[in-house]
Amino acid sequence: MADEKQKANKEESKKVLEREYIVPLREGWLKVPRYKRAKKAVKTLKEFMVKHMKVYDRDLRKIKVDIYLNNEIRFRGMKYPPAKIKVKAVKYEDGTVSVKLSELPKHIEFEMARKVRKDAEKLMKAEGKEKPKEEKAEKKAEEQSAEKKADIKEKEVSSKIAEEKIEKDMAMQAKHTPMSKVTTRREPEIKRKALKR
Repeated sequence: MADEKQKANKEESKKVLEREYIVPLREGWLKVPRYKRAKKAVKTLKEFMVKHMKVYDRDLRKIKVDIYLNNEIRFRGMKYPPAKIKVKAVKYEDGTVSVKLSELPKHIEFEMARKVRKDAEKLMKAEGKEKPKEEKAEKKAEEQSAEKKADIKEKEVSSKIAEEKIEKDMAMQAKHTPMSKVTTRREPEIKRKALKR
């Protein structure tokens, strides 16, 4: 935790410029074939950032696009990138510019929160605080046993229903068969065409 705070403070001190933009991507990707559109959209974003964030040597390698932003551009596939996108750009003292989404979608926020939780659990394990996990394991075991009991009851009920259905089907078949076939069995009569003449 302390390392993260120190890292954040260092980043704050290094920041030179911080801005939000709505970057038009359509004018860039309309000029290339469909299968290259997302790649061109990323390049258009970098060119826009070089121009507006005062990167004087116009080096596109100094623009660092966040992975979530890249995934958002390619979300609908290579052929259908968004027409415009809202980003947050931060320029540092060394001349690099990091570009991120200004407003993260819900699913990305959830993913990031999950990652933070996993990191916290790893720290708890490293410190030796595994007692809460044991309690959780006991609760899970109780829940699983309750679920198993519920599953067994459901299977019993469904098997009874299936047996009743089979009995009903057999009764229906017996009901619709002719009585002559059920009660008496006659021997088949031999019919000879030669005798009838």
